[in-house]
Amino acid sequence: MARLFGTDGVRGRANDQLTPELALGLASAAVCVLGANAETNRPRVVVGRDPRASGEFLEAALCAGLAAAGADAIRVGVVPTPAVAFLTADYRADFGVMISASHNPMPDNGIKFFAAGGHKLPDSVEDAIEAAMEDDQVRPIGAAVGRIVDATDAADRYLAHLAQAVPQPLDGLTLVVDCAHGAASHVGPRAYEAAGAKVIAIHSEPDGLNINDDCGSTHMDKLQAAVLEHGADLGLAHDGDADRCLAVDSTGAVVDGDMIMAVLALAMHEAGDLVDSVLVATVMSNLGLHLAMKAAGIELKVTGVGDRYVLEELRAGGYALGGEQSGHIVVPSVGTTGDGVLTGLLLAARVAKTGQRLADLTSVMTVLPQELINVPVSDKHAVATAEAVLVAVAEAEAELDGQGRILLRPSGTEQLVRVMVEAQTPESARGIAERVAAVVAGV
Repeated sequence: MARLFGTDGVRGRANDQLTPELALGLASAAVCVLGANAETNRPRVVVGRDPRASGEFLEAALCAGLAAAGADAIRVGVVPTPAVAFLTADYRADFGVMISASHNPMPDNGIKFFAAGGHKLPDSVEDAIEAAMEDDQVRPIGAAVGRIVDATDAADRYLAHLAQAVPQPLDGLTLVVDCAHGAASHVGPRAYEAAGAKVIAIHSEPDGLNINDDCGSTHMDKLQAAVLEHGADLGLAHDGDADRCLAVDSTGAVVDGDMIMAVLALAMHEAGDLVDSVLVATVMSNLGLHLAMKAAGIELKVTGVGDRYVLEELRAGGYALGGEQSGHIVVPSVGTTGDGVLTGLLLAARVAKTGQRLADLTSVMTVLPQELINVPVSDKHAVATAEAVLVAVAEAEAELDGQGRILLRPSGTEQLVRVMVEAQTPESARGIAERVAAVVAGV
């Protein structure tokens, strides 16, 4: 039987793979596992969601499962994933739950848990929750059942937390912010305005159906056009649950997570805040980031794909900065998980402090041409390890001859095999990637 939890919680098509019955069962099992060491007999649980229509019934099911298991549910409404992590600690809750499928299309949804303090769960704890779903549970009755309450100050608490983390006022900067019709639609623009920026918000009117619909961090063209139209200093793009941030500089060029990490790492290194002169990134980060960090005297530690693995390395080494090319950036001194709005604030603050254009700040990194092709498959793990695919990868490595690299991996959240190639020219990267992708598709 396949493992229920993926690389970022439980995901699937809402009301199909991810049903209210499954949500209720997960909630009850989570109380047994994560609430076992609660300071009182009534664990307290923060519950947040993004604006997807399915989030409404999944929230109801989760809260029902929590209350039926004897836990009190604190509903914080539509807020970013990092807000749920922060509020889990700030409310001194025993654990937190976020209902979101991040950058996935609207019909999908997901459920992810945070332990006390707002930390993501290790695999062993997720496995324990999955196992507990099979156990017969004794349910409380009478006054012992849990209660469900709405936290009216949740967004304000999170915004105050962000405000304390901004190292430099954004006075004089004009920002275009693409909220992806997602969880950042309200708190994102408020956070940037509170820091002093003039904010032009786009895709900030969620209706439950339009989240990530041709907008946000996976569709950057609208933001690029808006930055040029308004003559903005930079643009910031979030995904559906606002745990990631990509940017656009004043020339309209896209600034990915690698470039953002390069800018922030150099700023922290300059200030003496980059612990042990280490930046943590994944195997997907461009070789150009490796070269830029080496030139600056910064060590790049590499993990597997997924912000949870970046987090594990950050916590293990006590490091100060890490992230992914996709825009998940983690600053452990401020938050326990990737926070897109925080990333946007820190990046804009660097522009404000230096007085330089974002294009000038990112020029420290030369990006090696990269081609990424996502190939839909029926069984991602079987396809990724098929002999024909392994042979195609070996042939590509021989062709690159040390002047680039190829990375092939199953997606952690979808039935896709991702083929990524870096080479000396865009044409070479594209050609090799297309040949390998064709083999993957044919298996």
